[in-house]
This record gives sequence, C-alpha cells and structure tokens, in this order.
Amino acid sequence: MKKVCIITLGCKVNQYESDTLGEALEEMGFTVSHKLENADIFVLNSCAVTNEAERKSRQMIAKFNKLNPKCKIFVCGCASQNNAEQFISLPNVRYVIGNGNILSLIDNLSKKGKKITKHTDIYDTPGLTKPSLTRGYVKIQDGCNRYCSYCLIPYLRGPSRSRDIVSILKEIKTLIDGGVQEIVLTGVDISDYKIDGQNALLDLMKEINKFGVRFRLSSFEPNILTKEFVEEIKSLSNLCPHFHISMQSGSSSVLKRMNRHYTSEFFIERVKLLRKYFKNCAITTDIIVGFPGESEEEFEQTIDTVKKCKFSHIHVFPYSRRSGTACDKMIAKKDERFKMVDGKIAKARVSRLLEIGKKFEKTFLKKQLGKKLEVIIEEKKGEFFTSTSRNYVKVFIPANQNKNLTGIHIVKIKKLHLDGVIGQL
Repeated sequence: MKKVCIITLGCKVNQYESDTLGEALEEMGFTVSHKLENADIFVLNSCAVTNEAERKSRQMIAKFNKLNPKCKIFVCGCASQNNAEQFISLPNVRYVIGNGNILSLIDNLSKKGKKITKHTDIYDTPGLTKPSLTRGYVKIQDGCNRYCSYCLIPYLRGPSRSRDIVSILKEIKTLIDGGVQEIVLTGVDISDYKIDGQNALLDLMKEINKFGVRFRLSSFEPNILTKEFVEEIKSLSNLCPHFHISMQSGSSSVLKRMNRHYTSEFFIERVKLLRKYFKNCAITTDIIVGFPGESEEEFEQTIDTVKKCKFSHIHVFPYSRRSGTACDKMIAKKDERFKMVDGKIAKARVSRLLEIGKKFEKTFLKKQLGKKLEVIIEEKKGEFFTSTSRNYVKVFIPANQNKNLTGIHIVKIKKLHLDGVIGQL
C-alpha cells in the first residue's frame, strides 16, 4: 500500500474535488492523508485566484520534495489550468492536469507529462459517497459566466454548468445517513444554479429543507436577493441564517470598472432586506482594496458602505493583477481609469478596512450575549469544545464540565472569547 498526501489550496470547491479524489484513491487501496506529511505520492490541488496563490502553489512543490526527495508529484487545479509549464519542470513532478475531471489523475499515476483539457458546458464532477466530517460540503455548480474584469476564474473553470438535482439530493441523503449534521451548498457561482436553463436555486433549497437537517449557502451574488426570494427562503426552517454575499467594492464607480452589474445602493438595500426577514442573521462579504483607479474618495465610499451594512465579518484582499483579464488589458493600454494604486497605499487601505471590520464583528458577537443558540460540536481544542451556531458564530464550550460532547446542542452565550463566544449548555 502506498501513501498519498493531497494538499488543497484555495476555495471550498477545490477542497470538495480533492475529497472526491481522496475517496477514489482509498477505494483503490491507497492510504490517503490531507495533511502535509511524508508520502510516496503527493497531489497538489492548486489555486490561481491571485499571484500570491500561484506562488504558494509552487512553494508547496518544494515542501513535498523536502519531505521525500524520491516522491512522485501530481498537480491539478486552477494554477495548473492557467499555466502548466510552471510546474512540469519542477523536481519530481510527474503529471499535470488542470481543474477538469480531477479523477483522471488516477489513470495517469504511471505516466509523465501534462494534459490540460478545455471545459465544456456539461457538469462532470462526481459526488462524495461517504461522509468524513460533521459538516458536509456539496458541490452543486461549476464555472462562471460573469467575467468580472479582475477575475481569471471564468477562463480557468469554463462556463457555468449545474449539477443534476437528483444527484445532489442523493449525495445529501448519503451524507445525512452517515452522520453529517449540516450541509453547505458550494460552487463557483451557486447563484447561477439552473435546471433546464431556468434559475432553480430556490427549488433546490426547498427540496433540501425536506431532509430536516440544517443547511447553509456558501458565497453567492446579491442579484438573487429579490423580495420574493427572501420571503420564500424565510419559510425554510432548516436554512441557517448566515449569508456570505460577494460585494468586492462599496463604490459604485469601482463596481462598474469591475463589471459587477450592481451599485453600492443596490447592495445596501439587499442587506436591509435580509435583515428585515432574518433578525439575528450573520452577513459576511469579500472586498478587494486598491483596485486599479481606486481613488481616496472611492475607498471612503467603500468604508461608508461597510458601515451601513454592518457586516459580521469581512475578508479583505489587495488587488492582484492577473494576466489575461479585462482589467489587465486596460492597465496595459495605460487607460487612466485603470491606473495601478501604489502598493503602500493599498496595504494601508487593507489595514484600515480590516480594523473597521473587526469593530463590527465584535459588535455582532456582543449582540449574541444572553441569547440561546443552536450549535454543532466540531472538535475538542484544549480547554474547550469548538462549535458553530446556525448564524455562524464560533462558540467555545468548556470541556471540564462536558467530557464527551458531540452532536447538536442549545447553549446560552455568556461572554466573548478569542474570535467567538463562550457558551454554556
């Protein structure tokens, strides 16, 4: 039996695909680990969302070789889809594919070379057949048709394509039967989930709600948040009130240059709509700072939008120039609207926005004090069991009074602790 170490960089979609590969390898008799440790074979599922992500992907190859100078290395994922050549010449790299049909690696464990396939409009990722964690991620969609000006993903992942609803529901049932207590729907753009060409995310959510297990959405676009949609999902008793809505900028003029197709005013109204129907929901977002041409005034507009939305958490990223995107081409043409922002200014803006975000995160956590929340126990760390509430609050439960804690519990929130709160059963 040979040991395979699969290391995944990037998003939950990559993690899901790595899990399917790991499961298939185990069925063939391999020992599989998803932690960085010595192995005969290493698989890197790479990321290309930023230049830094690609750099980390290359660095990981060096780490593999340090652990085992005689190992065999296989590379897949978005960074290899974008540029296979950056990996194929590295020591011990045997075979490189992109992010299509990750299971094809299994058929090429004895080969050397590369094979980067072009994506079609057919969904082809297999589902997981057995659960491994309390929380189960289920991929329902792949690809993207939005073509935001800064983003490579539509070029690397291909057109938006949706998974058959029967296949999704079958996988969810398998996960629930195996003990999974929360389902997370994930994909590159789950807002674009369709059946027979028609938007069908709501239909899918209604079917999942019938299973009686709590579930939540991963990142989605604000355009789906119509009054009718929000009213409908409010009636889904098992939907967790945590909404990660991709904003990217709080300035309407920057959003236009990003090709995001909405304004900051539109986004703010959608946040207000959610809070009208979900009183104690968590609303989180992603923001790119230092986008080409971002003026001080536009950055202040983003800060103003953040203050109006009062996010419970924000992920902040400095702009990363990606060759081949529309934004990159405008920079190359020296279009004044897309003038690069000085790196020091961008870094300072990231720090400032993170500081503001932390204040709102703390305010949200303080609002949980005295409340009773339903949590799922995840693991024991030191003096506490860690758990997650329906509205995505990290809850620490003292382990000294509870020796063996599993499953779903109701806790009363007592005080703030680290990046979450302490709860008592």
